[in-house]
Formats: sequence, C-alpha cells, structure tokens
Amino acid sequence: MLGAITLLLACQLVGEVITMATGLPLPGPVVGMALLFIGLLIRRRIPHGGDQPEVPAELEQTATGLLSHLSLLFVPAGVGVMLYLPLIAEEWLPITVALVASTLLTIALTALVMSWLVRLSGNSDNGGDSGDDGDDGDGGHGI
Repeated sequence: MLGAITLLLACQLVGEVITMATGLPLPGPVVGMALLFIGLLIRRRIPHGGDQPEVPAELEQTATGLLSHLSLLFVPAGVGVMLYLPLIAEEWLPITVALVASTLLTIALTALVMSWLVRLSGNSDNGGDSGDDGDDGDGGHGI
C-alpha cells in the first residue's frame, strides 16, 4: 500500500512540476493522473513473464480505498466556502448567473460532442445498421 501511495503522490508531484515549468493551465494532479494512465497503458503493452493484471493489485486496492472516502476530500472545499460566506452573500447574483450559464453550456456541449461521436461512429438510431433490431427487452422505455 505504501508503494502505491508513493506512486500516486509521485505522479502528482511530476504533474505539478510539469504544469509549473510549462505554464499549462491545468491542475498538476490532472497531469499526474494522465501520466499514470499513460504509464499503465505502456505497462499493458510490455509482455510479462506470467499472468499479471493490467493494474497492479496494490495500486487498485489503494485507489479503491481512496475513492471510497472521496467525500471526505470535499470537506476542506466546504470549509473554504464557509470562510467566504459574506462575500458570496454580497455577490450572489453573478455567482448564480455564472453557475447556471456554465451548467447550461456544459449540457449543450456534452450533447453536441455526443451527437458528433454518434455520427462519427456511423451508429445512429435511424441511420446506421448496427445489427441490433432495437428490441432490448425494456419495452421501449430506454432503461
């Protein structure tokens, strides 16, 4: 477990160094996560002498443990919001407009990207022949 935590923290540190050195407008942990992902992809391509899993068991166990307690990581952010409550109360209208606008923009962009990906893959509900007769046993409810 210590080795897996060390690996995760090392990836985060390298990500921070890369973002500071290059001026990337990304959080260091995001770059570190991408580096870890690339490392796992490379590891999968290298032939191993036995039956090795794609993700080391120790890393998977550590990541699962961290994810099970993910909600605790939001406590500092919540405390930070509470510190600025008077400012938030004063600037509630611009904050609300920004939140609503960004939410609507995110939904619209997600729909556009999804429709682009469906067109790109050639599978649409009424166009492409995916070999599926459309009867998935849900009575047409889409669930």
